Amino acid sequence: MKKIILTGGGTAGHVTPNLALLPGLREQDFEIRYIGSKTGIEKELVEKAGIPYDGISSGKLRRYFDLKNFSDPFRVLKGFGEARKLLKKYRPDVVFSKGGFVSVPVVLAAKQLHIPVLCHESDMTPGLANKISLPAATKICCNFPETAKSLPEGKAVVTGCPIRRELLTGTRLAGLQYTGFSPDKPVILIIGGSLGSVAVNTAMRRILPQLLPEFQVVHICGKGNLDESLKGTEGYVQYEYVSKPLKDLFAMADLVISRAGANAICELLALRKPNLLIPLSAAASRGDQILNAASFKKQGFSQVLQEEEITDEKLLAAIHQVYADRETYVQAMAASAQDDAAAVIVKMLTEMAEKR
Repeated sequence: MKKIILTGGGTAGHVTPNLALLPGLREQDFEIRYIGSKTGIEKELVEKAGIPYDGISSGKLRRYFDLKNFSDPFRVLKGFGEARKLLKKYRPDVVFSKGGFVSVPVVLAAKQLHIPVLCHESDMTPGLANKISLPAATKICCNFPETAKSLPEGKAVVTGCPIRRELLTGTRLAGLQYTGFSPDKPVILIIGGSLGSVAVNTAMRRILPQLLPEFQVVHICGKGNLDESLKGTEGYVQYEYVSKPLKDLFAMADLVISRAGANAICELLALRKPNLLIPLSAAASRGDQILNAASFKKQGFSQVLQEEEITDEKLLAAIHQVYADRETYVQAMAASAQDDAAAVIVKMLTEMAEKR
């Protein structure tokens, strides 16, 4: 049996692509283990998926002043020692890293032990953790053609981001039944990430009177972001969070309004959903969502509206434009080579493991 170690953590975005690989890895008879942090979000998610989990010490590498900058390097060194010990114990044939600071000691330890490493970079530009890890990688998967050009020659492969298989199995009918919507009116799905987006939520609720005569709106607004005054509004439903029925809401949606996180937009690409992206502003991030959205717009997959430029008129105009041209977006996405990232990545991991 082939053996693989998965690693990555800090946010759900560093974990869910790993979990999306599980069905394919199991079909290829991999023995799977996960190395993450001792207390991060990845521990709960991975153990829930039934994968053996080991936690190591992890420190964050910051670009700004913080007293923890003096102690965290020692945590990283401790994590390196722990990761090396685990790799020697389990003797994997290959390591897959989705990034996050906990992955750095695992990747570096694998390199020292001559274990091949496949890294995945979701965003247009690598984060600091992946910048440290990439020189140790055997191959690097990425989501954007622009990213591949900036990575070491011969290492980069544009694969897209692996998404959960179950997202592809939703049905429009189940979505309509879940929401109580009519089949005779198009549906807009608004999704702002696991925590929601106050800016997007506010802007969308402000234009509901203009939208609802033409569209039905399902709004996943994030924890604590429900608007009680809108409960019972015909053609509008809101949820803090949706788990299993999300696949059916996607299947039902004629148009999706979303932030531009790498995992989110790759799901839209795989599902062929016409979309309007409102990336997180540079003031609140390192600007990766802005770059992600620009690439998808350039490739013809998305329309983009910057958060700072939102007005009622611009938002309504963008929604109507995407809906009117929806078939053009679907055709562009269908022509993309990024069709089944999970299958491509599992194939690469299998070849690397068998070669070893």
